[in-house]
Amino acid sequence: MELRMDGRKALITGASLGLGRAMAERFAGAGAEVAIVARRSNILDEARAEIEQKTGGQVACVPGDVSTAEGCQAVYEAAVKVVGQIDVLVNNAGSSQRGPFTEVTDEVWQADIDLKLFAAIRLCRLVLPDMRQRKWGRVINILNTGAKAPPAEGAPTAVTRAAGMALTKVMAKEVVADNVLVNALLVGRIESDQWVRRHAEEDKGRTLDDFYAEMGATLPMGRLGTAEEFANAACFLASEQGSYISGVALNVDGGLCSVV
Repeated sequence: MELRMDGRKALITGASLGLGRAMAERFAGAGAEVAIVARRSNILDEARAEIEQKTGGQVACVPGDVSTAEGCQAVYEAAVKVVGQIDVLVNNAGSSQRGPFTEVTDEVWQADIDLKLFAAIRLCRLVLPDMRQRKWGRVINILNTGAKAPPAEGAPTAVTRAAGMALTKVMAKEVVADNVLVNALLVGRIESDQWVRRHAEEDKGRTLDDFYAEMGATLPMGRLGTAEEFANAACFLASEQGSYISGVALNVDGGLCSVV
């Protein structure tokens, strides 16, 4: 089964690196025109050039900060200007923030909520009216498995991701009758830039491949997932093949999370 997104316009936040970039590449390769969003324009430009070279697809850079209402508005307007009305929104901005509960400051809480929850709320408010009017749309919220099984010292991210899962289900019920499908993908342990950074910080003399192998050995599948595998799941939900799926929070974790 070939997944195609021909003629669709996608907006992906947090798309210069890691999972966001992998999704942009997968969507572009499936025929979508993709607007990629991140704060650093130089990294965005590099991502765009490499994705277009690999896929032959069309990718537009939209530098911006979605942690504020003004930033979300600016990103939305810029994306519509370069690719047209948005068919597929992927809310992917944000990296993991966690620590002992009593040590997490108000500032860290607020920053996490603004970037991971309010960015999704604000961008969804902007794209949903047009999607509903056209009777076609896809929203994919990228969360993690802590939304279902929050660990000790998982705040603030596990809390904001759980709120994101509730947001997904609330919106899904409101807009599904207009053929606008809202789902979430919950990240497990996937090869990505955050693990590359962690490997560099630990600096225990292991190669990155050895680091990945050690992490993967503790998982049910015996390995980490790849960004490409994650992007395949997103492409399925964004395509016509995912046309009867809404309100789902799908674990992409190789069987790690005990809560389905």
